[in-house]
Amino acid sequence: MKIQDIQKLYATLPQAGVIMKVQEDQQVRAIFLQGLMASAAPMLFAAIAERWQKTVVIVLNDSEEAGYFYNDLKTIVMPEDSKDSTAEVLFFPSSYRRAVKYGQRDAGNEILRTEVLTRLSALATEKGTANSLPLYIVTDPSALSELVVSKRQLDERRLSLSVNQHIDIVEVEKTLRSFGFTETDYVYEPGQFAVRGSIIDVYSYSGELPYRIDFFGDDIETIRTFEVESQLSSKKLVHIEVVPELATLLEEKVPFLHFLPSDSFLAFKDFLYVRDAIENIYKEGFTAQALTVQREGKTEIEQHELEQAFRKEGQLITASHFMNEALNYRRIEFGVTHSISETAKKADGQHVTIQFNTTAQPLFHKNFDLLSKTLRDYLLQGYKLYIFADSEKQTIRLKDIFESLSNSDMAPDSENLSVVEATTNSQGETKVRALPFTPVNRTIHEGFVDNTLKVCFFTDHQIFDRFHKYNLKSDKARQGKMALTMKELQEMEPGDFLVHVDFGIGKFAGLVRVPTGDSYQEVIRLVYQHNDIVDVSIHSLYKISKYRRGNSGEPPLLSVLGSGAWDRLKERAKKRIKDLARDLIKLYAKRRREKGFAFSPDSFMQHELEASFLYEDTPDQLKATQELKQDMESARPMDRLVCGDVGFGKTEVAIRAAFKAAVDNKQVAVLVPTTVLAFQHYQTFKKRLKNMPVRVDYLSRARSAKQTKQVIEDLAEGKINILVGTHKLIGKTVKWHDLGLLIIDEEQKFGVTTKEKLRQLKTNVDTLTMSATPIPRTLQFSLMGARDMSIMRTPPPNRYPIQTEIASFSHEVIADAINFEMSRNGQVYFVNNRVGNLPEIANLIKRYVPDCRVAIGHGQMKPEELEKIIMGFMNYDYDVLLSTTIVENGIDISNANTIIINEAHRFGLSDLHQMRGRVGRSNKKAFCYLLAPPLAALNSEARRRLEALETFSDLGSGFNLAMQDLDIRGAGNLLGSEQSGFMEDLGYETYQKILSQAVTELKNDEFQDLYAEEMNEGKQIMGDDFIDDCAVESDLEMYFPDNYVPGSSERMLLYRELDNIEKDEDLEAYRQRLIDRFGSVPRQGEELMQVVALRRIGKRLGCEKIILKQERMQMQFVSNPNSVYYQSEAFDKVLNYIGSHPRRCNLKERNGKRSMVVSDVKSVEQAVKVLREIDQENKEFSTKQKH
Repeated sequence: MKIQDIQKLYATLPQAGVIMKVQEDQQVRAIFLQGLMASAAPMLFAAIAERWQKTVVIVLNDSEEAGYFYNDLKTIVMPEDSKDSTAEVLFFPSSYRRAVKYGQRDAGNEILRTEVLTRLSALATEKGTANSLPLYIVTDPSALSELVVSKRQLDERRLSLSVNQHIDIVEVEKTLRSFGFTETDYVYEPGQFAVRGSIIDVYSYSGELPYRIDFFGDDIETIRTFEVESQLSSKKLVHIEVVPELATLLEEKVPFLHFLPSDSFLAFKDFLYVRDAIENIYKEGFTAQALTVQREGKTEIEQHELEQAFRKEGQLITASHFMNEALNYRRIEFGVTHSISETAKKADGQHVTIQFNTTAQPLFHKNFDLLSKTLRDYLLQGYKLYIFADSEKQTIRLKDIFESLSNSDMAPDSENLSVVEATTNSQGETKVRALPFTPVNRTIHEGFVDNTLKVCFFTDHQIFDRFHKYNLKSDKARQGKMALTMKELQEMEPGDFLVHVDFGIGKFAGLVRVPTGDSYQEVIRLVYQHNDIVDVSIHSLYKISKYRRGNSGEPPLLSVLGSGAWDRLKERAKKRIKDLARDLIKLYAKRRREKGFAFSPDSFMQHELEASFLYEDTPDQLKATQELKQDMESARPMDRLVCGDVGFGKTEVAIRAAFKAAVDNKQVAVLVPTTVLAFQHYQTFKKRLKNMPVRVDYLSRARSAKQTKQVIEDLAEGKINILVGTHKLIGKTVKWHDLGLLIIDEEQKFGVTTKEKLRQLKTNVDTLTMSATPIPRTLQFSLMGARDMSIMRTPPPNRYPIQTEIASFSHEVIADAINFEMSRNGQVYFVNNRVGNLPEIANLIKRYVPDCRVAIGHGQMKPEELEKIIMGFMNYDYDVLLSTTIVENGIDISNANTIIINEAHRFGLSDLHQMRGRVGRSNKKAFCYLLAPPLAALNSEARRRLEALETFSDLGSGFNLAMQDLDIRGAGNLLGSEQSGFMEDLGYETYQKILSQAVTELKNDEFQDLYAEEMNEGKQIMGDDFIDDCAVESDLEMYFPDNYVPGSSERMLLYRELDNIEKDEDLEAYRQRLIDRFGSVPRQGEELMQVVALRRIGKRLGCEKIILKQERMQMQFVSNPNSVYYQSEAFDKVLNYIGSHPRRCNLKERNGKRSMVVSDVKSVEQAVKVLREIDQENKEFSTKQKH
């Protein structure tokens, strides 16, 4: 059932009719709605929207409340497909990021504010039109306390553009400049514009997304919005208003209420509270610190302007002024208290009170028996049940749980899923009767029961005790900064160090066009030692990568061409890697022949466990869970690696697997690297499996000898189902009763000896490994032979975003943060990178927050001491943990929800992100303070890093971050410590390339029998398995001209993206994106895009290199002449093609290398055609043979 149907149902409420009647009477100045609980108010406003064509401003008590109210209202009256909206809902936030007094403006909020003002000023002009929807504006006191620009100024600074309008493109540019827009190559942030040929991109302050305006001559052909991150169009518009930043204008300002039409209503949750809040904001004004931060590095005139801007008289409204304005409008109050005393109310006819009879949804705390009992009681009284859930999955899970509580034989009706009830009749037989409930497709913030209509609206996130998050439109505007930072990490700027797989480390000198034959080609120029130059074709981009190393200290040495030093280095690395890979492949072969235990399918307890998970499963989490279960249910031993960022729910996947094993009476070992983690995982497992029939225990240094002995005895007798522990678990003393599943967390932190012991333990035990370091694709493929992978990339949807702020180091900020956290019984991490001044900071904290208990932890302490401190922190013995960066190593304390990072500008992005990921693990709001010198004093890179973090507060941004900024520690440890030296020398991505080459070589030489075995099993083997990559050389013109794609770094990004494309549909999507961003693709670009298919099919046919020169195509095959490849189907296809086109083809062999030349190939397109024919050849051939 749709939530819009609920809206119609609620509109039948008698009180709704009364409101409509009362408001027609102009005498009535105030309407009091009494008894609206939970989300009944937004539901009511939504229900009367259709009949009530008015502008209403709804004021809640703070921004959080307003956010939820806005979300509820918008969900109900503006469905996603926006066809049958019954009202327009806008959010009017404060333009400051935190409290007004700190004076930090937020671009995302500015956009929302400007949107509301533009909309209201347009309302005045549209008065006559019939189809206008009522307008709801949701806001809070801090937003109303700021003055806004006057209507006149808004109209002067507005550029209206619509499709088919006749306007000169140069004129538009001029206007934008005069409004103060800045011109850039690509648009990422509000207030920017870019011109490319006939396309103008502009990010106006009046909309959440930037606009792309496409001209044809002097007419506007199309207008569309586009996404900042991908720079791709999203939807078409007919008319737009372009508005510059208004908040910075210093001329006359007016109260927001001046913008409202005179017949508007103001709705307050608590009128008097709003008055007091505005009074307080005005009293506090702006802090001195806010002004000093802004004044850094400004001229005197600018400083004077700033002082004007920070005078509260010019920016804020007094409470009395606000009250005078507000009393001009009729108002509605829907809170608990009223602003007028009972006696006054009776005296005049201006005030009407309407009674409602609603109660808030009772709390069930995941107690499903209580839930079904409550629902049953309501049904017996004749109530109808509606359960709201955002995802169908949740509805199905609810149904599952209700069914497992009873044993129904009933077929549940599709629209009314049923909760089942058993009744015993007089003869003592039990009969099953169903309780109907109707699922609703969207959720509201808080469920409630309306006793007048006799309906129950319950929400699933309250039944399951989950956090419900609201989204504001402005989040889009903040993503630009992040997208930009991400892009800069990938970009190659001239002067960067790059690594070429064959030549070593060089300096990037930019993209150069060089003549080849009678045309041009674009190449990448690298400069090596002694100014030697290498030009790399854009088809070999995959051989180049940015040089990244662990510590960005001194620049690397450039390689000397022709000296052989680089090759020697590569060979050494390759030899090491081969040793590693050999073991993996052997282990894999051994495991393929082993038989493991096949677990039984899911039980109802499993469903219940999964349904009670606090957060909603992400698609990746679901996929990982399903893959795991399939592996466990099959007879071959599982070996799966689950990768995912901090806080992406890996532990939850492990818990589900462990429980599944325990239900089949198999024991589970959970192996973790440190004592602290052992304790933590033990807590987590115990909490999640609280009411389940399994016993969890743990082993580590922290247990006494007596406890340890007891645990080991119980384990051998099979009394313990799940045992968490450090490497003690695989010691000699520990005997398992019946081990069925081994879970390894943070695998990269274990030493070699532990891994050896594990290998012996795990040939036929199902193994699940978890790791938080994101492992890039290439590595995955190379390790693919050894294990299966599940990757979790999507962040959990319902985590609170972490509120991140940049501040300069001052005791006020620190004391504020710590006091606030202590006032809600939370704990604080304080990260300071230098061990030397830790005591000094501890004293500072004690001076300003006397009752605070501070613990100091750093890497130079003895491990036992450090452990004691961290355990103490976990047990709430301290309020603040003052430490160096050791925090990031996997401790997870749900009660610590504030992190303060000192000298934040000295950390890399992924470090900062990892540290920030330590807070916000529970359902409380988390804070992260980045303490750094004033932004004006930092270099641009550090400044943007911090700003990106500040604006990008969601979890999950980190996976991308870490992928970009992946320092060596990631894959270095994955392959054991001895590998990381090579990574230093080779740079990170090159290392991976060599890795995958090594694995391919191994498969070709030593492990041919593995292939032969697979071939005998009937598995088709194509050329892909024998070559790493198919190189292309040619003298045809293929590149993107620079007047088509401006900026060489952007072209590099596009070339690299093209280089990674593998499927035809991806290529088509890529072409569409180009057309969308830059207009139609020129000829050279089309040719370039054909190369993708050429390389892919070439690789499938086993070509190491394809050369297109002088209208001929030469294909060079696998270089090892004894390779199994020459017996495979791929090579058969080639031979068949030669057989049927003898004139055109010519097969050669030189020095044991085989190649084939095909004549008369004039373009890449034709080359692709030939390869496709070869690839198809065999299918027809084999069908002929069968007849």
